[in-house]
Amino acid sequence: MRGFSDEERDRIRQDLVEAGRRLFTRYGLEKTTIAELTDEVGIGTSTFYRFYDSKEDLYVAVLEDEGEDVYRRLAEAGFAEAGDPQESVAGVLRFVVDEIDENPLVRRLVTEPDTRDRVRASRTGAERAADREESLEFVRSFVEPFVEDGRVHGEDPAVVAGAVAAIPYLALHREEIGEDRYPEVMEFVIETFARGLAAETPE
Repeated sequence: MRGFSDEERDRIRQDLVEAGRRLFTRYGLEKTTIAELTDEVGIGTSTFYRFYDSKEDLYVAVLEDEGEDVYRRLAEAGFAEAGDPQESVAGVLRFVVDEIDENPLVRRLVTEPDTRDRVRASRTGAERAADREESLEFVRSFVEPFVEDGRVHGEDPAVVAGAVAAIPYLALHREEIGEDRYPEVMEFVIETFARGLAAETPE
C-alpha cells in the first residue's frame, strides 16, 4: 500500500471531514456507514482507518471543525465588548441556544442520547476532560473581566463560566418541557440567569 504525501493526507482528511459533515447531518451518526463516507471521498475502507479509528472519531473531528467556526462567529459578534454583563451573558447564551437549534450536528449531539453516548465512549477520560476545558475556554475568557471588575456575582471565573455553560443543557429536556413551551422557557431562564448574575453597581 503506497504512502501519501503530506499534501495528499491533508486533502483526504479534509475531504473526510466534509463528507462526514454532509452525511452525519443528513442521516446521523448511527445510520451513516464508513462505506458511505469512503465512497464520498473515493478511497477504500482500509484507507479510512489510516486517518480515523472509527466514524465516531470522524464525528469528533467534524464537531471540532464546527466548533472553530462557532468560536470565530462568537468572537466576531462582540458580546465581550458590550460592557453590560447582563446583556453580554444573555447574548452569548442566545447565540449558543440558537446554534443548538439550527445546527443539526450540534443538535444531534446535545439532544440524541445514542449519539452522545457513542461519541463519549469513543473518547478517553483524559480526552473528555480536555474537551470540557476547551469548550469552557471561550466562556471563561469572556466572563473573566466581568469577575475581576466585580460586575458579576462570583469570585472564580471558572465557576462562573461553568454556570454560564450549563444553561444551554436545558435543551436536553426539551421534550419534557414541551416543544411549544420550550422557546419561551429557555428565554425566561436566560433572562433570569443573566439578570441574577450581574452584580449591582453603586450609583
